[in-house]
Amino acid sequence: MMRPEEIALLGHLVAARSVNPPGDTTAPMKVAATWLRKRGLAPRIVAAVPDKPNLVASVDNGDGPHLVLNAHLDTVPPGDLDAWSVPPWELTACDGRLYGLGTGNMKAAAAAMMLAFAHLAGQRDPWQGRLTLTLVADECVFGSDGAAHLLEAEPEVRGDMLICGEGPGHMALAIAEKGLMWVRLSATGPVGQGMLTTQGSAASVRLAGAIAELDRWNDILVTPPLAALDHDRNTQGKRLSVNVGRIGSEGFISQASSAAFAEIDMRLPPGMSVADISGRLDALCDGAPLEWELIKGWDANWSAPDTVVAWAVSEAATKVRGNAPAPVTRSPASDAARWRELGIPAVCFGPQPELASGVDDYVFAQDFCDCVAIYKEAVTRLLPSHTAE
Repeated sequence: MMRPEEIALLGHLVAARSVNPPGDTTAPMKVAATWLRKRGLAPRIVAAVPDKPNLVASVDNGDGPHLVLNAHLDTVPPGDLDAWSVPPWELTACDGRLYGLGTGNMKAAAAAMMLAFAHLAGQRDPWQGRLTLTLVADECVFGSDGAAHLLEAEPEVRGDMLICGEGPGHMALAIAEKGLMWVRLSATGPVGQGMLTTQGSAASVRLAGAIAELDRWNDILVTPPLAALDHDRNTQGKRLSVNVGRIGSEGFISQASSAAFAEIDMRLPPGMSVADISGRLDALCDGAPLEWELIKGWDANWSAPDTVVAWAVSEAATKVRGNAPAPVTRSPASDAARWRELGIPAVCFGPQPELASGVDDYVFAQDFCDCVAIYKEAVTRLLPSHTAE
């Protein structure tokens, strides 16, 4: 059962607006810093720009490994406000769920990590080593002012291993995440009056044909390089996804469309690389009035399923919930990738119930409570006290 303190903290974080874009996270960071200071902790703010602060708090408890807990406090936009069944910036409990913008992605995980961190700071007998909490900005748009800046400005927060609170959905354990490609696909056509357009000549029609082909790529499944990820509960994690997020063209309704573009988001499963998709895009554009450019992109990344951090979170979840979480590939990107890029083992585990956020964002109340207990249990397994042996 949730304690009033837990509900109050999450409610304050939800009420502190931090939509990205624009990405101003000063309000929730103030909530988090004030809450931690009231419990005798000493959070520090590390910021590349004033409106995107990052918070770091550490507790040293003797010799031992360094574990980092990570969450972000920016949120995606709320979407259509009229479509919300509850107030977006007010925590609402209903039918076992906690609603509010950012609850799933990912203020509930941030609150759970704060609660676990503060508890362990006050109860140090069961663990030994260094425990660091990082709450960051600028994650929702893969920006450079959040974890990227923090890791560069404060190298000690890299630690020896990372638990990121980005849930892959259904309380599974993400040991991997898909790669990303954002591309701009452009088509050209002849300039002229619209009544002179012939079949297939307009740039918009040429673009539409290419988009139809890209949509067929959504059916591509890839066998993952890790056997632990090759199972039915990870089907989504083995699939290439292609989403056409934005389409535009030049001209007036009665003019031939001479230039058109689409901006496309692709998520690449482990076993498929940016180079692979680049080759496919080159072939798509070859000999056609089409060209593409990479906006940003990186390959899929993962940590071995037998790393100590994956083992500890799995064991902790099994103890708290009675069953082991399935190892999966997380479809959205997370800041765990930034730690993996530095060679640091990292996993994602949190209460986000499904890969959705925005309208009627929520978490299950029980999952939120369980995550507090799981994070605490995982820490004691990863940073065991020598005196407790």
